[in-house]
Amino acid sequence: MKIPKTTNRYCPYCKKKTKQKIKSVSTGAKRGTLTRGSITRAKERGLGRGIGNKGKWGSKPAISKHKRKTKTTKKTNFMYTCTECKKSKYQKKGKRTSKVLQE
Repeated sequence: MKIPKTTNRYCPYCKKKTKQKIKSVSTGAKRGTLTRGSITRAKERGLGRGIGNKGKWGSKPAISKHKRKTKTTKKTNFMYTCTECKKSKYQKKGKRTSKVLQE
């Protein structure tokens, strides 16, 4: 997906149309390793260790490419920065693309 570096759009702080810079930002916070239900946390608590069947925390077979449960692309979020007042507006809507190129 190709997006321009600048665009003309309404600034809610200046209350008029201004030239704004576009920047691609990440879509959210990354999950920590010790979140509830994580394997790392379970191992820290002493579960899934020792002899015998590990049950939920045992070795899992490799999943084929076609049975993958994760999405292959992420939605793009954009940050618009006004060139006059230098304030930024975070826009959460975006298309699902694998790559964002700024021209």
